[in-house]
Amino acid sequence: MMALWIRSFIFNILFYGWTFVCLIILIPFLMLPDRYIVGGIRFWLKGVLWINVHVLKLHFEITGLENLPPAPFILASKHQSAWETFIFHGLFQAPAIVLKRELMWVPFFGWYLKKSGSIPLSRSKKKGTQSLKKLLLHAHRAIEKGRVILIFPEGTRSYPGQESTYQSGVASLYLHLNVPVVPVALNSGLYWPRRNFLKYPGTITLAFLDPIKPGLSRHDFMTKLKEDIESTSQRLIKKG
Repeated sequence: MMALWIRSFIFNILFYGWTFVCLIILIPFLMLPDRYIVGGIRFWLKGVLWINVHVLKLHFEITGLENLPPAPFILASKHQSAWETFIFHGLFQAPAIVLKRELMWVPFFGWYLKKSGSIPLSRSKKKGTQSLKKLLLHAHRAIEKGRVILIFPEGTRSYPGQESTYQSGVASLYLHLNVPVVPVALNSGLYWPRRNFLKYPGTITLAFLDPIKPGLSRHDFMTKLKEDIESTSQRLIKKG
C-alpha cells in the first residue's frame, strides 16, 4: 500500500506539473490555426501517457477498432474516470467533445477547450431548449467538417458496476445528425477511480462496439445504447 501511495503521489506531482508547463508553453498556439492546438494537445497527451506507464505502471488496450465506420460519426462512451476525457485525443484527430459549459470558463484550460472545438452543453433546466439548439448547431458544424463527436451519455462519472441514468442529449444528436453512433465500453474506473487520490497499476481496456445506424426511434436507440455499453462494461470490469 505504501508503494501504491508513493507512486500516486509522484504521479500527481508530474501530471499537474506537466500540465501546467504545457498550458504555459502552448499559449502562442491559441493565436494560430486550430490544427496547431490539436497538435499541442497530442504532445501533452504523450507526456501524460509516459507518466502513466513509467510511474503508475498503468497501460491500456483498445479493442473493436474494426467496428469504427468512416467519419463523421458519434462516439457515446461510458464515463468512469478522468482517463477517458483525454485518451480520445490520441485515438482520433481533433474529436469534438461535448462537455459542461462551465469548463469553458476556467482560465487557460477553458481557452484550450474552446480553441480545440469542444462543444459546450449547459445543464440548466431553465435553458434546456436553448442549450439543445446550441448543442445541435455546434454538432452540425463538426459533422460538416468530417469530425468525430464524443459524448458521455451519463453526463458524469460513475463507479465501476454502477448504472447511471443516460441523458437525452445523445439521442438528440443521433436523431438530428443522421450518422452512426459507436457505443464505447471501458473499465478505467478500476485503475483511475473517481474522486480517489490513489491510482492502480494494470491495463485499462476500452472497447468500440458495433455502431448503431440511423433509423431507430428515440426509445429504441436509448435502450440499445445503454444495454450495449453496460453489458460490455460489466464484462470488462470482471476481466479487470
